[in-house]
Formats: sequence, C-alpha cells, structure tokens
Amino acid sequence: MTRRFIIKEIHQQKLKDQKAVIKGWVKSVRTAKWGAFIVVNDGSCQRDIQCVADKDIEGFEETVAKLSIGCSIALTGNLVESQGRVKAIEMQVESCELIGGVSEDYPLQKKATSLEFLREVAHLRSRTNTFGAVFRVRHALAFATHKFFNDRGFYYLNTPIITSSDAEGAGDMFRVSTLKKGESDYSKDYFGQETFLCVSGQLEGETFAQGMGAIYTFGPTFRSENSNTARHLAEFWMIEPEVAFFDLEDNAQLASDYLKYLISYAMENCLEELEFLQQMYKKDLIETLNHVKDSPFEKITYTEAVEILNNSGKKFEYQATWGSDLQTEHERFLAEEHFNKPVIVTDYPKDIKAFYMKLNEDGKTVRAMDVLVPGVGEIIGGSQREDDYEKLLSRMKEMDLKEEDYWWYLELRKFGSVPHSGFGLGFERAVMYITGMSNIRDVIAYPRYPNNAKF
Repeated sequence: MTRRFIIKEIHQQKLKDQKAVIKGWVKSVRTAKWGAFIVVNDGSCQRDIQCVADKDIEGFEETVAKLSIGCSIALTGNLVESQGRVKAIEMQVESCELIGGVSEDYPLQKKATSLEFLREVAHLRSRTNTFGAVFRVRHALAFATHKFFNDRGFYYLNTPIITSSDAEGAGDMFRVSTLKKGESDYSKDYFGQETFLCVSGQLEGETFAQGMGAIYTFGPTFRSENSNTARHLAEFWMIEPEVAFFDLEDNAQLASDYLKYLISYAMENCLEELEFLQQMYKKDLIETLNHVKDSPFEKITYTEAVEILNNSGKKFEYQATWGSDLQTEHERFLAEEHFNKPVIVTDYPKDIKAFYMKLNEDGKTVRAMDVLVPGVGEIIGGSQREDDYEKLLSRMKEMDLKEEDYWWYLELRKFGSVPHSGFGLGFERAVMYITGMSNIRDVIAYPRYPNNAKF
C-alpha cells in the first residue's frame, strides 16, 4: 500500500522520486486542454503542494474535472521536483479520489474574504491561509510556554475554573448557579454558596508555590465586563507563574526572559507563518519581534513614567496624572517613542492596584510591575505579593473585602510565610503581538464577547 505523507513532511524532507498519497482540501484548481493544476493543503504547514494531473489519468472526468475550492480529496502519484524557477516539490498525479464535495453555497469560494466575515463562519476559517498561520503559531507558543517553565523547574498546576473568590477585586465575574429564576438563597445552591467563573488562578497558585517552590498555571479565565474592544474577550487563556522566595526584580527578569523565549521559539519554528502574516497584515512584524527579542528591557518607576509623559511635549487624549492608571497611549509612547524598546514600569500607586500586592515603605505605592512592548503597550502584569499577615489584612479592610472569603489565603501569611512573586500574561494578547493580528477575536478559535457565543 502506498504511504500517505503529510505536506509538511514532503517539504521539510524534500521528498522526491517516490510514490505517495496526499489527502487534503483543494485551495485552487485550474484546468486546461491537457489536464489540470490542483493546489492542495492539509493544514500541516503554511505551504501548499501543487499537483499536476494529465487528462488521461484514471477518473479525470469523474473527479478532477469537477473539483472546486474546498473539496476534500485523496491524490496518489509521484513526488518530483518542479520544473519552475523555484525548485519546489510537486506531485504527478496518477489517480484522484473525491472524499467530500462542496455545495455552491460554500462561503470560502471567494478569493478575498474579510476578517470580519470570517468571524461569522468561524467553523471554517481554519481552512484559510491566515488562520492556518495564526493557529500554528498559537500552538507553537503554547508548547513553548510549557517547555520554558518545565526547563526551569516549574510545575504545571491546574487551578479551579469555578471559584468563590474574586482574585482581582474587580467584580466583573460570571456567576455559576443552579438556582431557578427569582431564587437568591445561595446556601441552597449547588455549592452552598455564591460561586463564579474564575478571573485568575493566581491566589490558588500562590498556595502551591509555597509548598512546591515554583508553579505556573495555563488555563481559561473569564471576565464579564461589557467591553467590545479589539483587545478584550469574555473568555481567554492566562499564563500565571508564581515563585516562592522571588522579589520584584526576580519577577521582572523571569517575565522578560519568558517573553523573549516565546518570540525566539516562534521565529525558529514558524518563520513561514510569520513571513506570510507580515506580508498580509504587519509590514514590520519580523523587524519588531527581532528588536524586542534582542533589546534589554528598560526599567523605570511609575513616578518616573508620569514625569516622562508630562515633560514629553506630546499631546495625549488623557493627561498622565499621578494616581491614575497609565492609558494604552501612554504605554505605547514610552515603549515606542521615548525608549524604542520594551519597558518595565514598577511601583504603582496602591489605590489603582489589587489588594495582594506588597506595600512599599512609602505607604503609597506597591511592588507592582507592567511589561510594555512597542506596538501594544502592556503585555504582562505582575507583582511581589504581600507576605505580612497584618499588612494584607489591613489592605483587605481598606478595600471592603470579607476576611472570611479569604481565610485560607491569609493563613499562608501565618504558616511559614515567604516573599513570593508572580505575573500574568494574557495568552491571546501574546499571540496577537507575535502574529501581528490587530483584533483579539482573530487569535482564539471561537471568541466570546458581549452578544456573541453562537459557535
């Protein structure tokens, strides 16, 4: 029996002068008096393979002559080096089998389809060059994440998706309940209390870091904020490492090492995809990624950042004032124009940050950090965690958080407490940045956002 080869194997190994079977979907078909050119892709790589079928092959009229874009087929033939200027591998077809035909209403028949339209047919968009490229890069970045942390001695932790605590204190959470409409006594609910979809795995991650040293989570998280921007989703994936005996400087170094590793891995393993995405969507993509990968990260405090912004002479839509969060336009100015490289901003005002961040000696700022990159702004946020019981309890009271909801989290500060730090990276934002895509809805298979959960 003739062996089936995936197209990636054929191109990587430059297989030729042997018989093979190829199975995939028709990307284009062009017929002539002598026969047809059939371009096929099986999803294994960015490159297609051209298959040349003479009209006298077995089943030409019954199959090849009736092919259209989107058909699934099996081709048997000889792999040979093409006669064109580019010495690619192609197939001289001996037989063609139609596996699945395509009806006239196939929505990808057009040569050009907008990203907005493809979101409406999300079940088919993986067949396009764009989404094949994006999701192969996404896979590589997920694999690189596990490899990076595993190689550094971290343990992968699966934290709860259903939780009773709000890690961020923001309140934008999806409630999980089996109560019927009109019922509100959560003591009679499934879990006996009010529960939600998690916004972060950080708090639970901290508990394991203080027993196993270094852990990371990589799982789905949920926010119910009514946001329809190109940077927000209701369901997304987060990577959150947590490390015992780490201070903020250790944390910042880990974050910059991780981001550079992701970029390097994508460049080494998905260069064809990145070159395609650069050609189609972001003309300086590879140059930008190389710049971030090869640049030392600048470090400044939040106070210094505000001073730089106010002394820049640049007119912003929102003025930078001490005590207010930095806007995306501020972050991008710092990374793109002022420093022209990634920037780590530290020591934010406590009033704009979460309750668990370690208070600095000035009593006004916390040991927080944001990593800013050119083209996006913030891509990583993290902090050194408060490890003092009384200080943490005081911050919780300031923010009207109930002690009984976080009793277990507080107990960590009573039983062998240690300095520890961690950060969070929104995986989709990292995929956006490394692929050059401008809308977060185009880097996750089935995006969830207000008024959209139809797939």
